[in-house]
Amino acid sequence: MRKAFLAALAALTCGASALAATEIRGAGSTAAAPIYRVWADGYKAATGVTLQYDAVGSGEGLKRVRAGQVDFGASDVPMPEAEAKKAGLVFVPSVVTGAVPVVNLPGVPQGRLKLTGEVLAAIFLGKLTAWDAPEIRALNPGIALPRLPIRPVVRADGSGTTYHFSSYLSAVSADWKATYGTQSTLPWPSSFTAARGSSEVVGAVQGTAGTIGYVDYNYVLDAGLNAVQLRNAAGRFVPAQVDNFREAVVQSEWNQKGNFTASLVNQPGANAWPITMGTFIVVPAVSQSGARTLDALKFVTWGYLRGDDLAREAKFVPLPERVQARAYRELARVTDRSGAPIGLSSIGAPGR
Repeated sequence: MRKAFLAALAALTCGASALAATEIRGAGSTAAAPIYRVWADGYKAATGVTLQYDAVGSGEGLKRVRAGQVDFGASDVPMPEAEAKKAGLVFVPSVVTGAVPVVNLPGVPQGRLKLTGEVLAAIFLGKLTAWDAPEIRALNPGIALPRLPIRPVVRADGSGTTYHFSSYLSAVSADWKATYGTQSTLPWPSSFTAARGSSEVVGAVQGTAGTIGYVDYNYVLDAGLNAVQLRNAAGRFVPAQVDNFREAVVQSEWNQKGNFTASLVNQPGANAWPITMGTFIVVPAVSQSGARTLDALKFVTWGYLRGDDLAREAKFVPLPERVQARAYRELARVTDRSGAPIGLSSIGAPGR
């Protein structure tokens, strides 16, 4: 079935090439920007169609797709089905990654610092203020922790990364849950360094000793940041890496029940990374510009079917086939203003 779908997709893409736009417009998640850049390069080579993607944050991406300023939005924050229906939006996952605490601590070896969720929550609540605090020393015997103040770097803008980071802290810390809960934007203490976008967080962490921030995994690799090990639901300290994100997905309702609105944080599994997160494509359920929306959906579907290796190249985890199939069914129900399907449903569903 997958081969037949690929052939149908290729025929649809080639057959519509004379009418298709030469550029697709997207905006949103800074975390997801690398995967869309990699997909875009492959898609342009295959079809000649380019992607103009603005990494402006998940919140702004949703605003732009609602306003019809872009052909698709990209958000790291899942929206419950009922809420998405009320908003007139279709949400589908594209790939999976992880949010990762990172530090700038002179003398601390790369990837060696260990933290628990409870200690991480205390740091970002402003209750732990020194790197040589007893709570941190107890988790890191044999590491000479510097006598430096803890300087948290946080997101100032609406951020899917913040959403998943706070979701994890809510799952492991009653104190955090009661104080902040799960939100995309938080009222951080004024003493924290606030940065807009993942790139600014990276720069702030790199620029000052004693800092701790949180970014998406691909930024950790690209910038050579010092990532923290976290204790997961199985009680093991694990590093952030693709195999551990994949284990979290396998253990989750995404894989077991096909429910991609479920959280991926703090999943069971010996090596599961506790702040695993999906990133999502967002399009209007009723398109005001059917042809442009169809072009965007062809791009997304191409990414599902031919982009698995590209996802790994960009340090993301591709979706399991059953999740891709459900996502495709959601995309296929997008209509034009008259209520007619915009055309994607004519090529059938991928996967099983």
